[in-house]
Amino acid sequence: MLSGQPIIILKDNVDRNTGKEAQRSNIMAAKAIAGAVRTTLGPRGMDKMLVGSTGDIVITNDGATILQEISVQHPGAKMVIEVAKTQDDEVGDGTTTAVVIAGSLMEQAEYLLEQGIHPTVIAQGYRLGMEKALEITVSLSHKVDPKDRKTLVKIADTAITGKSIESVKGKLDGIIVDAVMAIAEKTNGKYLADEDDVMIKKQKGRAMDDAELVRGVILDKKRVSEDMPKKVSGAKVALIATPLEITKTQVKAKIKISSADQIAAFSEQERATLKKLADAIVDSGANVVFCQKGIADPVQFFLAKNGIYAVEDVPEKDLKYAARALGANIVNKPDDLTAKDLGHAEVVEEDNDIDVTRISGCKNPKTITILLRGTSDYLLDELERAVVDGTRVVMDAIEDGTFVVGGGAVETELLMKIREYAETVGGRVQLAIEGYAKAFETIPRTLAENSGYNPIDKLVALKNAHAKGKKSAGLNVYTGEIVDMAAEGVIEPLRSKRQSIESASETAIMLIRVDDMMITQNKPAMPPMA
Repeated sequence: MLSGQPIIILKDNVDRNTGKEAQRSNIMAAKAIAGAVRTTLGPRGMDKMLVGSTGDIVITNDGATILQEISVQHPGAKMVIEVAKTQDDEVGDGTTTAVVIAGSLMEQAEYLLEQGIHPTVIAQGYRLGMEKALEITVSLSHKVDPKDRKTLVKIADTAITGKSIESVKGKLDGIIVDAVMAIAEKTNGKYLADEDDVMIKKQKGRAMDDAELVRGVILDKKRVSEDMPKKVSGAKVALIATPLEITKTQVKAKIKISSADQIAAFSEQERATLKKLADAIVDSGANVVFCQKGIADPVQFFLAKNGIYAVEDVPEKDLKYAARALGANIVNKPDDLTAKDLGHAEVVEEDNDIDVTRISGCKNPKTITILLRGTSDYLLDELERAVVDGTRVVMDAIEDGTFVVGGGAVETELLMKIREYAETVGGRVQLAIEGYAKAFETIPRTLAENSGYNPIDKLVALKNAHAKGKKSAGLNVYTGEIVDMAAEGVIEPLRSKRQSIESASETAIMLIRVDDMMITQNKPAMPPMA
């Protein structure tokens, strides 16, 4: 108000929250999101059923999937969900842990704000705490050889444990590790593994235990003609990107035919052109053809006559997979095809049960296929999520060569060591660092709660074990005992733990510093005055 005249700065459709109201709003949003996934944490966590607006059902305990499916409006909640998305993109697992830690950090910030500690001081303490936490986590890590299959299987097992498909994890662990080890490449002394090189195919109608590893590619296509062989051993595979048919001209044109002889000549010329396409493939020595586009009937006839197995309309992505698996080159025209461009596999065959083509027995495949089977779509989807998580964590361990133990052991050690560090800082920042340390209590506490044990008793027992120098002591969620997690084989990549600490801490620091929220609402425009 100036000289009795109001000054309008914000439009009518902008809602504004300031000071403690804005801070409380963000804290409540973060706690709500963490609470939504908290019960899914750990091997004995519960599942969530998500029903979409179209009636689609998802049953899972994967934190990233749950948060991706739910719709939220609050900006603070969206930032916490972004923590899960980042964790999933960077690591592939540990999404629930990251979100639960973020919610706990905001809860501790709430207590600190009530004591009159300024948000800037809290943010400073949290940042110091994060740096110390990362330093401690690295010191707790162990080395793993990229060829140490036994340890890698344990890492995959830890990622899969707790899923609804846990009954087949014994078989899946080995499949996952073998797949990743097959596609991992050593470059400049460092191993790299591309998740795109592991293809996952799902087949409905058979038991989960029938999952298998195919050293090659499975295409969701069948041969174009029943006259072609159903199985080709010692396959020499040609990959062609253009149609094996006569394509239309780029400009409008008409052919005027005035006699029967001209019709015959035209048909004969067309047939000769198509035969030339087939002959080029035959001359290259190929006995299997995968074409990205269509294959004309005459070409199919000529290929079948020469005992060649052909598949048309292969998606570009699958064609590239096949090229890497077979060691083949994709050519644009059959005329360009030579023996050097052909890929090799032991067997190419059409599956008896479903309409797929299986390429197996590739010598040095750069891509690998994991074939999953299940009795329902819901089960297959959850199976796929478990395999993706397991694949990603094994890749992380191979690339970084490090792992840490699970079962709340790292978080308990962080809780105690960061508190010791806080005493060396002093001042109000010390309280913020202690609050940051206390936030890590939420992981072992939640593991105990989700397993049906008294969280206070288990937390005290864990602290006691770590005070005696047992850095790998964690909670066995099945027996309730405090045991050595390294000996139990409960291990996960160091990258997963580092990323969850960084993402959760940085998001909490950002939200704590917010004291003014201006949210534009989509309010309907006021009708014009009469």
